[in-house]
Amino acid sequence: MGQKLRFDQVAVGDEIPALTVESVSRMDFVRYAGASGDFVPLHYDQTFVEAVGIPTVFAQGMFTAGLLSRCLTDYAGVGQVRRFRVRFTTRVWPGDTVTCRGKITKKYQEQGENRIDGELEATNQKGEVAVKGSFVAAVG
Repeated sequence: MGQKLRFDQVAVGDEIPALTVESVSRMDFVRYAGASGDFVPLHYDQTFVEAVGIPTVFAQGMFTAGLLSRCLTDYAGVGQVRRFRVRFTTRVWPGDTVTCRGKITKKYQEQGENRIDGELEATNQKGEVAVKGSFVAAVG
C-alpha cells in the first residue's frame, strides 16, 4: 500500500488486498533456506525425499508464513505489526500458486495506539489452506 493506512478509513470486515505468488519453485525454497539457515533436506533434496516416501520437495512452513506476513505488511506497513501468529495446515509444493489474504475482525485503542486485529490465510490454487493466521497491527 503506497499510502499510510489510517484508522478512520478502516472498518471491521474490510478485506486486506490479496498477494498472489504464482508457481513457487524449488529455487524459491533454496533461496529461503539460504536466507533463513533452514537447510532441512525435505525442502531441496529430491533423492532424500523420495527415500523417505515423499514424492517431491516442499516449501518450508516459514516460507509460506513469510508470504503471509508480506501480505500483512504491504497493507499495514512495516513496523506496525504487534502480533503475528500462524498455524500450518498443508504443504506447498513446487508449481503451486499461493494466494494470501485477510480480513479485519476488530478495531480498537490499546496502549495509546489505534489497533486492528485480523485473520489471515494462505491458500493454494486448489483453494486448500496452507497457513492460517491472525494479527494485531497499529494503525495511524
